[in-house]
Amino acid sequence: MRKLKQGKLSVFKFESFKKFKNISHFVTTKEGWEAGDKPRFTGDEETIYSDFRKELAVSCKSDPDQFVFPRQVHSDHIVVVDSPESPGTPADTDALITNRPGIFVCVQTADCVPVLLFDPVRNVVAAVHAGWRGTVSKIAGKTVKRMQDVYDCNPADILAGIGPSIHMHSYEVGREVVEAVEQSFSNYSALLQPAMAKGKAFLDLWEANKTVLLEAGLQEDNIEIMGLCSYQHNDLFFSARRDGSDTGRMVSGIRLV
Repeated sequence: MRKLKQGKLSVFKFESFKKFKNISHFVTTKEGWEAGDKPRFTGDEETIYSDFRKELAVSCKSDPDQFVFPRQVHSDHIVVVDSPESPGTPADTDALITNRPGIFVCVQTADCVPVLLFDPVRNVVAAVHAGWRGTVSKIAGKTVKRMQDVYDCNPADILAGIGPSIHMHSYEVGREVVEAVEQSFSNYSALLQPAMAKGKAFLDLWEANKTVLLEAGLQEDNIEIMGLCSYQHNDLFFSARRDGSDTGRMVSGIRLV
């Protein structure tokens, strides 16, 4: 994990991706935005996000048209991106995959888990948004499976970076979530810690998504967890649980160069 300046923005980068010269990636923070203090990257009106996309593009020395963002809905829907124009801004989608150089596939988060994937053998990248619903539906593992099906990727070759999101010490969940985790994960006892309130527990989204990736065939040494809590680090990250759902968003993006 490295924090550095990328243009005017402060971003984090994964150490495990550093040695590869044919990819570029980033995880943005609160720091450096000039268009406003609540950056968003999709919306019903272009005015909601266009200035922020321009700032992001400038920081990456790229063009705004080279960034693809899905309209996230906490689904397990995955889209393969062949060009920035197709599919444009995919609706009802929470993961993007591409093997086309120059296209940043991106997800935005404010407590949910961003996962970036890179296969250095087949030259394929992906960006995944996993809240608790995406985590229990194992969207990260389904994205790996789609990479296998479409691009003949070997999961053992894939590197994964799990970005800043809410840590279990700040993430108390209710019975609905507890039951969903218990149904989806055989190691649920390692992912849930009992809370004081009856029926509630603290959920470890980082370990849950690592479990999903291991089940999908990734090697443990190829999974990097950034280890920064969006809720606790108020100076660095947006948090919907801390600040409300109208807060800004971090972006996690990756492209082939």
